[in-house]
Amino acid sequence: MPASDPYTVQLTPGVHAYIQPDGGWCLNNAGFISDGETTVLVDTAATERRALHLRETLREHGVPLPRIVVNTHHHGDHTYGNAVFTPGATVVGHAACRREVLAAGRQLHLVWPRTDFGDIRVTAPSLTYEERLTLFVGGTEVRLIHPGVAHTAGDTIVHLPEQSVVFTGDLVFNGGTPFLATGSLRGSLRSVEVLRSLGARTVVPGHGPLADPSAYDATERYLRYVARLAEEGHAKGLTPLEVARRADLGEFAAWRESERLVANVHRAYAELNGEPEGSPLDVAAVFGDMAAMNGGVPVACHA
Repeated sequence: MPASDPYTVQLTPGVHAYIQPDGGWCLNNAGFISDGETTVLVDTAATERRALHLRETLREHGVPLPRIVVNTHHHGDHTYGNAVFTPGATVVGHAACRREVLAAGRQLHLVWPRTDFGDIRVTAPSLTYEERLTLFVGGTEVRLIHPGVAHTAGDTIVHLPEQSVVFTGDLVFNGGTPFLATGSLRGSLRSVEVLRSLGARTVVPGHGPLADPSAYDATERYLRYVARLAEEGHAKGLTPLEVARRADLGEFAAWRESERLVANVHRAYAELNGEPEGSPLDVAAVFGDMAAMNGGVPVACHA
């Protein structure tokens, strides 16, 4: 691993966050909850190498390998490592997460064909739920909550009410630009309200360092900024790329992956055109426009 090695933070006894700096493309966070006998793992990693490092981290902390792996959504950086933990663990996720994992297949290979992902065997959740599911790790209650279509069609919030901890998945990118191409702008705004309603003091985002609930405010400001840009650009007949190129990012300029703005405008346009939330976008057009925003250079996988 490079100097920006993953690191682990104990949030409360038995609850840890696993952070992969700097949270850019394919550098997601994970976490684990254990009572010393049973372990639940929240998300895996984008490569076999990183998933094996995560597995070794569990051993170094003296906890058993997970009986359950929860996927917060279907994207490969959160699911590619599932097979490292199966068949010993059951993979759990929203029903739409299972469908999307199976439909997407080796999704990251298609976007980044030169990246060495290792021995990746696509492993979808084998246990699914629709709205809410509660797990128990010893005496620790672990609530799985589906907020509706948001970052994707199959997002899961992992809430530990007694510990006041929430794993948001990619509903929150702390210090990074949200990515709505496979989800919904309106739904992402609704998901912020769901997260706020939980009242958790410790927020583990899908990417970036640990946060507190102020991360919801920043996320909401960005989403409303995208909505305003898209409404104005759509009314003027501008393309998403034209809108993004003219935009003044202001407080969001320092966030990682600012090129995602154009992908988010694509999603906002789809909703303004009356398309259903989560409806498929033209992936080639979205990533092509992000490359254009990135000076003609395709976005890079950092895993």
